[in-house]
Amino acid sequence: MTDRSRRVPQARLSRLAAFGQMAGGIAAGVLGEGARRLARGERPQMSDLLLTPANARRVTDQLSRLRGAAMKLGQMLSLDAGDVLPAELTEILARLRETAHVMPPVQLSRVLAAGWGPDWRRRFARFEATPIAAASIGQVHRAVLPSGQVLAIKVQYPGVAASIDADIDNVATLLRLSGLLPASLDVAPLLAEAKRQLHEEADYLREADQMRRFGALLEGDDRFVVPRPFDDLTRPGILAMDFVPGTPIETLEGAPQEARDKAMGALLDLVLHELFDFGLMQTDPNFANYRWQAETGRIVLLDFGAARAVTPEIAGAYRALLQAGLAGDRAALRAAMLRIGFASPALLARHGATIDTLTGIVLDHVGQSRASGLFDFADRSFVADLRNRAAPLMADRQSWHIPPAETLFVQRKISGTALLCVRLRARLPLVEMAGTFAER
Repeated sequence: MTDRSRRVPQARLSRLAAFGQMAGGIAAGVLGEGARRLARGERPQMSDLLLTPANARRVTDQLSRLRGAAMKLGQMLSLDAGDVLPAELTEILARLRETAHVMPPVQLSRVLAAGWGPDWRRRFARFEATPIAAASIGQVHRAVLPSGQVLAIKVQYPGVAASIDADIDNVATLLRLSGLLPASLDVAPLLAEAKRQLHEEADYLREADQMRRFGALLEGDDRFVVPRPFDDLTRPGILAMDFVPGTPIETLEGAPQEARDKAMGALLDLVLHELFDFGLMQTDPNFANYRWQAETGRIVLLDFGAARAVTPEIAGAYRALLQAGLAGDRAALRAAMLRIGFASPALLARHGATIDTLTGIVLDHVGQSRASGLFDFADRSFVADLRNRAAPLMADRQSWHIPPAETLFVQRKISGTALLCVRLRARLPLVEMAGTFAER
């Protein structure tokens, strides 16, 4: 078995050096790829040289080592079905959703002693040193109390909370130096909100409260299981909860169509309830946050650090978007896109006709499902046309627009859920489900 243990860099200088190493590797990759393409008589664009599989591997390897906010941002980029990023880059970046280095035992013991005291092992009948999961902010261990109760213990990587602001600033610097983002694009509000969100995710006491809130909201809903926090052992950097068995949600890929549809129908219905009924949404759609229980047919919901309030204003804007889309009203769609922040007046003035065309392609594709009543998420036949038609808009860097942070976090959950539907080849009554919530 491969040893995935690697010490988490904590000192500011060591993390900065890692970013410098990443930048140097990317620059070398750009020069090498540029030389190769020029030798073939090509005139490559800078973006073509940056977004190569080799550079993607450099980034994923370094972010996996750093963990924390840096890796979290990389995971956000990985939530793409190959519709925007090239498919090979999407596949490489997806490694950030699936694997991470883990803390060596000595570092782990030091973190647990800081939270529980030097005699922390006496609290357990058994504590498994090898983690059962590892992600961007922490790793999870199975433990057994003297009473026999089995717990899952999430342990935060040391230094992660303190490094959030610097990590995001370093990633932003890399993006600016790369030239991928136009200088006129103001990313400061988004970066500030990302820092706030990640600081909240690093507060495990807050996550325990959010877990309780979701448990109460979903009480009696036999489609889902929400673990309960174990308060006696929970600390700001240690979260103890019920251990709930389950397999990765991706194991459903080999399940019958009916099982896949039932699971994804439940998750899409949950997103709609979060947006329009709960006023509370878990905005991180990382596939690792869902587990599948084949014997019960239930979905285990994990990781509530990214739970955040959904304001009535944003819910109303999404409802208007749904209503306009279902009615095929393009003027209302434009108004809803402005209201929700997907578009700016300047963008519509420069590319209004293109945006109408793009929305028309999507609406036509969704509309084709009305006859059967089922939308086939695996049918990506419209994507190539969408990408080609959007090319002039994407090339006009001066028209690029960043939606408000609240819209981006909500849309991240919606898009991630849709990506999982694509992965599991779900067929769902999408129009009917959307219509139910649009008219509430």
